[in-house]
Amino acid sequence: MDSSSQDKNLPATAQRLKKARDDGQVARSKDLTHLTVLGGGMAALFALAPLGFSRMREALALQLHFDNASVRTPELMLQRLVDTAGMGLILVLPLGLLMAVLVVTSIVAAGGYAFSTKPIEPKLDNLSPLSGLKRLFSRQQLVETAKLLVITAVILLVAAQFLSSHAEAFSTLLMRPLEAGIGQLAQWLMLGVGLLLLVVGVVAAIDLPTQRALHKHKLRMSHDEVRREHKEAEGDPHVKGKRRQRQRQLAQRNSIRAVPKADLVVMNPTHYAVALRYDEATMAAPRVIAKGADLIALKIRDVAKANAVPVLQSPMLARALYANAEIDQEIPGALFTAVAQVLAWVYQLKAAMRGEGVMPADPLPQVPPELDPHFKKPAQESEE
Repeated sequence: MDSSSQDKNLPATAQRLKKARDDGQVARSKDLTHLTVLGGGMAALFALAPLGFSRMREALALQLHFDNASVRTPELMLQRLVDTAGMGLILVLPLGLLMAVLVVTSIVAAGGYAFSTKPIEPKLDNLSPLSGLKRLFSRQQLVETAKLLVITAVILLVAAQFLSSHAEAFSTLLMRPLEAGIGQLAQWLMLGVGLLLLVVGVVAAIDLPTQRALHKHKLRMSHDEVRREHKEAEGDPHVKGKRRQRQRQLAQRNSIRAVPKADLVVMNPTHYAVALRYDEATMAAPRVIAKGADLIALKIRDVAKANAVPVLQSPMLARALYANAEIDQEIPGALFTAVAQVLAWVYQLKAAMRGEGVMPADPLPQVPPELDPHFKKPAQESEE
């Protein structure tokens, strides 16, 4: 069954989420940004309003002051204009920088940031009418449209209620002194902006989890996509198996250099070879320092004989060690008894070669049958 026809009902994996973020696809709440800009901007305006009015008053007083020198020197008027423009920039630039900081902070705090240039890269798909219609009638676009309609209706309702409750007070503004009228307008402005921020805040509190849910829904995956992603991440099992086999062969070849340090080499008799070493002072149990099969086993045997390392023909023990022990690792506990028997044979052999005892007979190590890869249960036991 093709993956495109499957229901995408599985949540996005961590790899899919990371790829989407690298592509610039993250959950963004525009209403949270609107709330931050409106709230921070109005707070900054009200905080800077006294200073701004004071500077504007000084600037107007300077511009409306004319004397003989001002009339005779036109350059002075131009300089006044430049000074006034610079004063305006001094008041506006901090507000703009504050807005930029607030926007970035709100985006980062909501997790809607992604350092990627892919969203602005030109794509031919964006010019396709079918793609445009698909985006126009997408689930997210429908949610955005419904949200804008609700916001517009709520704001109109709040504005109508505000205007109707203050209509009589508005009509008395012309009868008040200028400063008192401006102060009253400032209070009404603060109240109106507060109501607007309340509406936008409620919408932002609903929109943020909604956008995250829509983003997760958009990135949902089918079973086939999850399997394909897992296969790409982990690699083809056959390729991985061949890679591990190759690494194991390289490790076995490299371990041949450690054979001269071995106390014993156990063989089977040509297919497997395992070199063992045991030091009572530094080791808790015997270790496998080299092992190999076929040609590598023969090489281990030749290196052992060239360095006077005892070689014992014990097929069952050699197979068990080769199958259950790794290079530079201690032997399994189930093989302690068998290895102890062959090491005792080695110590007796070395003593006999020094003339301190008789030549020992070849040992018969006791190997648990289940550790031998060639061991097969009797037919009667397998039926039971």
